[in-house]
Amino acid sequence: MGLFKTNPFGHNLFIKKWLIRILAVLSHQRYKRFNTLEIEGSDIIRNLPDKNVLFVSNHQTYFADVVAMFHVFNASLSGREDSIKNLGYIWQPKLNMYYVAAAETMKKSLLTKIMAYAGSVSVERTWRAEGQDVKRQVKMSDISNIGKALNDGWVITFPQGTTTPWKPLRKGTAHIIKKYKPVVVPVVIDGFRRSFDKKGLRIKKKGILQSMVIKEPLQIDYENESSESIIEKLEYAIEQHPSFLKVISKADLLAYEEENNQRKFKNS
Repeated sequence: MGLFKTNPFGHNLFIKKWLIRILAVLSHQRYKRFNTLEIEGSDIIRNLPDKNVLFVSNHQTYFADVVAMFHVFNASLSGREDSIKNLGYIWQPKLNMYYVAAAETMKKSLLTKIMAYAGSVSVERTWRAEGQDVKRQVKMSDISNIGKALNDGWVITFPQGTTTPWKPLRKGTAHIIKKYKPVVVPVVIDGFRRSFDKKGLRIKKKGILQSMVIKEPLQIDYENESSESIIEKLEYAIEQHPSFLKVISKADLLAYEEENNQRKFKNS
């Protein structure tokens, strides 16, 4: 790889590689020592094509979720079996891997700008800005940029657009799936909201069992399936469909809501 080679967004790949390496070294113990990350589905990662893959996942923190995925996906590609042992896997990271994030969030600090360079496809949120509810049109350039990332490699997205559980999925995700026809891989995570603060930067509690389950790609009829059907399929796949609330006790649901409110208060 040449020193001056760039990706479709103009990011220098040599710089990006070193940023990913450094961030991986700094974050590895958060999933391996202070807490334990249990993984399922490494074999699925290894069998995916190199491009046009869309990972859809539930969301629990701003950054800890996606950083964990960078670890797990790279470890899986290097032959690790449901493990992130031995950090050597990050020496040659997959550089055509991206994640969708709010532009507002990625501009807030030097750290978030570094993380954006490492792989963010930044988009303008249509429903919230600067802590206020808004309603605005989707920017077509944002859709195009996600398509550009898919054309180059893998993209991770959190279609609920919030870390609050069981919220409806954004319909734009179905539009992207129908337009670009990616391989859609569901990922279900748990334990991250208990381990970290809302931003996913500070360890809130140690000794937590975190989990990441990578599921088989979804079967989707890109031409004939409706957006509503795709959204419902995604909700079931990432275990965020409203029907899941029927098997959760009222006490557990209230605990989730209370915890989420406390996290919002601490990070406001």
